[in-house]
Amino acid sequence: MPVLFLIPLFTGLVTAYIFKKSTDEIGQLIGVVAVISLALGLILAPWQVQLLLLVVVLVGTQKLLQQNEYKLRQQKKQQEQPNYNHSRQASSSEVQKMENEFTRKYRGVNY
Repeated sequence: MPVLFLIPLFTGLVTAYIFKKSTDEIGQLIGVVAVISLALGLILAPWQVQLLLLVVVLVGTQKLLQQNEYKLRQQKKQQEQPNYNHSRQASSSEVQKMENEFTRKYRGVNY
């Protein structure tokens, strides 16, 4: 198995580290070099490494999808559960409506 793909891969990793630590404009240029080196390293990698990377990405996205579905189900359950505080507020608003029907206000004063 040829190991020449490791040269641009490690170059990309080193430049990515420098990019994270740098705050100057040269950091942006190094960031571009890091992205190009990492892409080149993955392109030059043997098919076994590429297949392994593909499997890792597919399994990782599957787990993320399951976590998101679980969170959505939890949110739906919370929305479907009756909110007892809300029903108490509704009854107090009904009482307030009845009071407003019998009394009138003029500039904030009941009469």
